[in-house]
Amino acid sequence: MSDPIKHECGLAFIRLRKPFEYYYHKYKTPFYGLQKLQLLMQKQRNRGQDGAGIVSVKIDPTPGNTYIDRERTNQSNYIQILFDGIYQKFTELGHKKQQDIEFLKNNLPFMGEVLMGHLRYGTHGSNSIKNVHPVLRKNNWMPRNLALAGNFNLTNVSELFDELISYGQHPHMMSDTITILEKIGHFLDLEVEKQFRNFKSENYNTQTLSAKISEHLDIGEILSKASKSFDGGYVIGGIIGNGDAFILKDPSGIRPAFYYYDDDIVVAASERPAIQTTFDVKVEDIKPLGRGNALIVKSNGNVQEVSVNPAAENNACSFERIYFSRGTDRDIYLERKELGRKLTNKVLNAINHDFENTVFCHIPNTAEVAFRGLVEGMNCALNQIKTDQILTLGQQPDKQALISVLNSKLRIENLVVKDAKMRTFISDTNTRGELVSHVYDVTYGIVRDHFDTLVLIDDSIVRGTTLKDSIISIISRLAPKKILILSSAPQIRYPDCYGIDMSRMNEFVAFNALLNLLARDGKENLLTVCYEKCKAQENIPFDVPVENYVKALYASYTDEDISAEIARIVTPESVSIPVEVIFQTVEDLKSCMPDHPGVWYFSGDFPTKGGTRVVNRAFVNFMENKNERAY
Repeated sequence: MSDPIKHECGLAFIRLRKPFEYYYHKYKTPFYGLQKLQLLMQKQRNRGQDGAGIVSVKIDPTPGNTYIDRERTNQSNYIQILFDGIYQKFTELGHKKQQDIEFLKNNLPFMGEVLMGHLRYGTHGSNSIKNVHPVLRKNNWMPRNLALAGNFNLTNVSELFDELISYGQHPHMMSDTITILEKIGHFLDLEVEKQFRNFKSENYNTQTLSAKISEHLDIGEILSKASKSFDGGYVIGGIIGNGDAFILKDPSGIRPAFYYYDDDIVVAASERPAIQTTFDVKVEDIKPLGRGNALIVKSNGNVQEVSVNPAAENNACSFERIYFSRGTDRDIYLERKELGRKLTNKVLNAINHDFENTVFCHIPNTAEVAFRGLVEGMNCALNQIKTDQILTLGQQPDKQALISVLNSKLRIENLVVKDAKMRTFISDTNTRGELVSHVYDVTYGIVRDHFDTLVLIDDSIVRGTTLKDSIISIISRLAPKKILILSSAPQIRYPDCYGIDMSRMNEFVAFNALLNLLARDGKENLLTVCYEKCKAQENIPFDVPVENYVKALYASYTDEDISAEIARIVTPESVSIPVEVIFQTVEDLKSCMPDHPGVWYFSGDFPTKGGTRVVNRAFVNFMENKNERAY
């Protein structure tokens, strides 16, 4: 993606189901769990930018010894720094002590059977260490301790915060992380108290009582009560002090989560290939966590996927497939290729089927797979043209004419190169902007001046600023006859509130194009009408559905109208070469990834009540000139 946007957090979870001695004898290391967690996190590093953390919980610890360990960092090389600090505690021991399993578990941190790692890509707030997961809720009772990490954003934090206050709590801050932690913690406390009363009446002694509480904790019931009013997209991982653990997914299936288990381990992650690579398992053995379900791993190692909240309509995030997740997943790779292939007919029309005078390339780096799909589609079209030309040559075609037809091929070149990240200490705005605009470089001498059409594909266009300030500016130096920009994703028109930091309306080039068209046609009064309708819904109770009135504004124009205006916006004033922008349609996108139909940022059809409220609030913020998040 040429326009950088916020990403998604990553979750990594491992439960060792056998004693440490087992792994030492089988894998020749007592640190099998830690090493696998590090690799699992490394293979999801694309999901982190702001920091990382891990937590470890020991099963059946000796009383008086620490059994929960946590380490976090917000430094740039976070995974390496995180694990170097942990391993240092082991390397300081002599070789004999490093092989003493009982000593390691009783005396060294992070020698727990339950491990959870998190990669943070913050959607708001400072990059403070306190914002890095996992977060902890501490208590002297083992089953009341809770470690939490996840990939989530909730749209109704204010309402959930009020619920916590109604319980008698006094949360130290209003955020979705703290709200989720305290909400689950509240019902965890109630469950522990219930179990305590039940078994206390049966005259169990204190030590036996603690074990019975741990054994009978109903994690599914706790999560059901705690999350029934959550509105948003989430995958939440948690470890309880007694060793119980869970991974919880939202009812619409917005955020991804996968898991695998065998006799040795239980593992869960945000991306399937991370599990495949880390544990060398087949793709068919890795399961996606169901909508509204929780993967629950009890302290005794028992594993179960249970329904926590009724599954809603599937709205798995399509942006995960277009951009966020690594393309090493087979299905994602094929979907991205199909997104490129779907643009074939639009490109053919835009270049008037003129292959000879058209050069194809992609914008690095994530559009490469879609580019392959586009190339396959264009080759199929060219083969059809070749077939028709050969048939016109008759049964005994002239050899040279036949060779001429067969030699026709696509002109595929690497014309756009992403240069090393440029840093400058120059404070002058114009000079600094000139330097930063050269984040891309081009290959000269391939495109014929004022003769060739240049076709470039990107995976999506959000703000359009990189296109205008860098890409189009620099490729115009190649002097093509025309520049054709393709987006394998549709026009991004609406905020996202389920994980991506896209919540301000005026950041979308599609919305700015709409504003320009309304101003051009003297329809700016429609903005006021929309504002009044959105404003009137602000104080409606959260349980009452609201309507996305911004959709009516876009309905004033066709997709092609908005695309044409986007092309005008992203064309620098200094560039006289015609620029055309072609977007994927929502319908074609859905056909490419039928199992991931969540397209609210393109269509405005949000899967939860809170999502629709966010788009209306974002529009109100725009009209009131408030530069703030809408959730």
